[in-house]
Amino acid sequence: MNNRNIVIGIAGSGGDGVVSAGEILVNAASSDGLFVFMLKSFGAQIRGGESSVRVRISDLPVQSQGDRIDVMVVLSWSNFLRFKSELLLQEDAVIVSDTDDPMSDDSIPLNELQRTNWYKIPFSKLATEQTGSNLAKNIVMLGAISELFTLPKEALNKSVKKKFKTKTDDIIESNIKAMQAGIDYVREHIEKKDPLRFEYEIRSPRLVMQGNEAVAMGAIYAGLEFYAGYPITPSTEIMEWISRYLPQRDGITMQMEDELASINAIIGASFAGRKAMTATSGPGISLMTEGIGLASMAEIPVVIINVQRGGPSTGLPTKTEQADLMQAIWGSTGDSARVVIAPCDVEDCFDCTVMAFYISEKYQMPVIVLSDQFIAHRTESVNPDAIRGSKEGFRKVYTRDVPDEEQLKDYRRYQFTESGVSPMSFPGIAGGEYHASGLEHDERGYPRGDAASHQKMTEKRWKKFEQIKEEFRFERFYGPLDAQLGVIAWGSTKGAVKEAVNKANAMGIAVGALIPQLIYPFLLDPFNEFMKSKKRVIIPEMSFSGQFKRYLRGFIRFGDYGVKDVAYAKAGGSPFTVEEILNKIIEEWKDMEASR
Repeated sequence: MNNRNIVIGIAGSGGDGVVSAGEILVNAASSDGLFVFMLKSFGAQIRGGESSVRVRISDLPVQSQGDRIDVMVVLSWSNFLRFKSELLLQEDAVIVSDTDDPMSDDSIPLNELQRTNWYKIPFSKLATEQTGSNLAKNIVMLGAISELFTLPKEALNKSVKKKFKTKTDDIIESNIKAMQAGIDYVREHIEKKDPLRFEYEIRSPRLVMQGNEAVAMGAIYAGLEFYAGYPITPSTEIMEWISRYLPQRDGITMQMEDELASINAIIGASFAGRKAMTATSGPGISLMTEGIGLASMAEIPVVIINVQRGGPSTGLPTKTEQADLMQAIWGSTGDSARVVIAPCDVEDCFDCTVMAFYISEKYQMPVIVLSDQFIAHRTESVNPDAIRGSKEGFRKVYTRDVPDEEQLKDYRRYQFTESGVSPMSFPGIAGGEYHASGLEHDERGYPRGDAASHQKMTEKRWKKFEQIKEEFRFERFYGPLDAQLGVIAWGSTKGAVKEAVNKANAMGIAVGALIPQLIYPFLLDPFNEFMKSKKRVIIPEMSFSGQFKRYLRGFIRFGDYGVKDVAYAKAGGSPFTVEEILNKIIEEWKDMEASR
C-alpha cells in the first residue's frame, strides 16, 4: 500500500526529544519538496511532563493536521495515554515503541489489529551503545521509521546535521551513527508485517515556519521599531524571534515586568513616533484592557497580538481555544474603538500582522490580531514567494505622516476631519506639542468633561470605521457560492473547514464556506454575497458559549435571509478535525434533503 499522505504521531516525556524529532522530520520532508504540517502538544508544566507531535507529510498541499494517526511512535506509554483523546489512531494504525519502556503489554489499550502491526525496537539501548547515553533515542527512532515506511533517509541525515550544527563534530557524528543504528536494526531484526509505504517524488525544497515566527517576520516587514512584552504561553516565541532579529534593524526589544508595563511601553514608544507592538495571551490581554482603552482615547497606533489559549484564568496554557473573541472586540471601559483581525493559517499570520500595522498607523488606533495556539505552535509549509513578495491589499506598509507647516501654525492634534483621522505630531517637532491623556478632550487635547464634547469626539474616533470598511475586504470563500448549505467559521478552524468542504463537494454534497478575517469592524457585503443562496449555515467554533455565533447575530438577522443558523460549538483543547466538520455537513445535508 503506497501512500502519498502519511500522519505520524510521536509521544513521550519532556526529555525524550519528541519535539526535536518532529522538527528534524519536518525539515527533512520539506527539503525534499514535500508539504508538511506539524502540531505540537505539551503538558502545562514549566519543565518536564508529557509532549507529543503530529506530523503530516504529503506530496499535495495540506490544510489540516490530519484526523487520525497512521503511524504512532511511543517513547513512553504513560505519557502517550495522557494524549489518548488527541492522538486518535486509524483502525489499522502501525505502532512503533521502545522496548525499554517499563509499561506491560497487557495494560496498553490497543485493539488486536493494532497489536499485529506493532514493532518493538530498543531505542534507548541502541542510543546508549552509539552515544554513551539514551538521549539520542529519538534519533534512533527516526532512523527506524525511515526504514520501515520509506521516509527520506538522505534528507533526514542532512536534517540531523543541521539540527546539531552548533555542536562539536563528535556529537554530530554520534547522532548520525544513532540514526544508522535504527535503520540497521530494522533491516536485521524486524519483519515488515504492515503494507504501509510512503511514496513521493523529490522536488524543490519548501519553506516551513511556525505561526509565531510568521507574526514576528510580518511585524519586521511592516517596519516594527519597538517591541515590549512579557513571556506568556503560547505567544513567547514572538518575543524570542523579535529579540533576536529586531536589533539587527536598529530596533529595540524590551522584556517588561508584566503586561501592564508592556502595553504602556508601546503606547509611549508610539507617542514618540515609533511603530510599536506587543504580544500576549488572554490573561495578559485582561491586564492590558485599560491601556488599550488609553490608546483608543488618545488615538495612538499600537498593534497587540493575542495568541489565544484555553481559559478562563490560567486554564489550558498549552492548548488552543477561540474564546477571547468578545474580550478582543468589547473588552474595554466605554466605547473603545479598535480593529480585530484573525489569521487562519501560518502564512496569514504574516499578512495579518502587516495589515494590522497599516491600519493602526493610518487610522491611529489599536489593532488586535487574534491568533491562537493551534496556529502559533504549528509548523506548516508556506510559499516562499508569497512571503517574499508584495500582496495586493495585504502587504502595504504605511509611513506615518506628520503635520505640515500650515497645520503647525495652529496645531490641533485631534482636529475634526472628514475621515476622523487628524495629523499626528511627536516630540521634537517644533509647534507640534500637544496634551495627550486618557481624559476626554477637545481638538487640542485639553480635558473636557461635558457630554457634548464627549459625543463629538466619540463620533470622530468611530468615524474611522467607515473608511476602514471602504478600504478593506478580507475574507475567503470555498466551494460553490450558490450552494444552499454553507459553513461560516473564523481563525484556525479554516483548515478543517476547507478540507471538509472539498471532500463534501467531491461526494456530491454542494456546500460553500465563508471565513471572514477582518472580524471588527463587521463587513456586511461578504455575508450578503454568501447568504443570498443559502438555506442553512453551520457555525463551528472552539467556544463553548458560542461567542462567534452570538457576535454574528448582532449584525445579521439570519431569518431575513431565510437561513437557518446551526451552532456547532465546543470547548477548546483540541482543534476541529476534518471528520468532525464533514460529519456535521453530512448530517445537516441529510436533514435538508429529508425536509424538502
